[in-house]
Amino acid sequence: MLTFRELRRFHRADFPGVWTVRGSDPPTDQRAGAAWLWSGRRAVVAGLSASALHGAKWIGSDIPIELIHTNRRPPAGVIVRTERLAAEEVQTIGQLPVTSAARTVFDLGRRMSLRDGVQRIDALLNATDVKIPEVETVIARHPGVRGLRQLRATLGLVDGGAESPYESLTRLVLVQAGFPPPQTQIEVFDDYGWAFARIDMGWPEYLVGVDFEGAHHWTDPGQRSGDVVRYARLSELGWIDVRLTSGILHTRTQWFLDRVGAALESRGCPKTW
Repeated sequence: MLTFRELRRFHRADFPGVWTVRGSDPPTDQRAGAAWLWSGRRAVVAGLSASALHGAKWIGSDIPIELIHTNRRPPAGVIVRTERLAAEEVQTIGQLPVTSAARTVFDLGRRMSLRDGVQRIDALLNATDVKIPEVETVIARHPGVRGLRQLRATLGLVDGGAESPYESLTRLVLVQAGFPPPQTQIEVFDDYGWAFARIDMGWPEYLVGVDFEGAHHWTDPGQRSGDVVRYARLSELGWIDVRLTSGILHTRTQWFLDRVGAALESRGCPKTW
């Protein structure tokens, strides 16, 4: 269809032998497909790339594509890992072979720091119906593999109810400070049985909640107005709802923890922090 000159003029070589139209910015699934073609259609998409294909949010389109493959000399933009995969740990998404959600959790939890692993696995759990027992099955197939201690520490802290990385980080900060693990996405009902609010996380037995406020809470007038009414009704029903922002979480962490601790103590929660 094209001469090589035309190919070079209107396309760019993303990987050896794999060309893309110049000026395009292909999403992760197309970049993963290009990396798979480079492998001669023999690799399996893994890691964060697999997580993105499973629908997990908060993954940039410019991440390196991770493959499980035998060629240990990948081009720039591709990370290759040579590992054993059971047949049950591979599925097809579109036309691409991809590690299953459980295997992807297994890989992310072994390789990432506790903080990053919790945030990334929370997002994957939120996007799929994978359960921790399925990950345990994968662990049983690979005894002695490197990173299992890190994986188990991470699995003990994940919760698929988190709807953003900052919600994951907030929960992690609370648990690491010694607070009881909070329940996520708590629906609050009025006297007529209508769910008028959903609290990001908290302890419903003590009527104490924590809400992380992203930028839309400040930039969207409709959101702001709704928040005013929502928080007033929560207070009327006896809830103490501690609200925080990314700035508070990063620069006034102890102040935030002290507020949560005081709220829980006032409701009779035994002090563990």
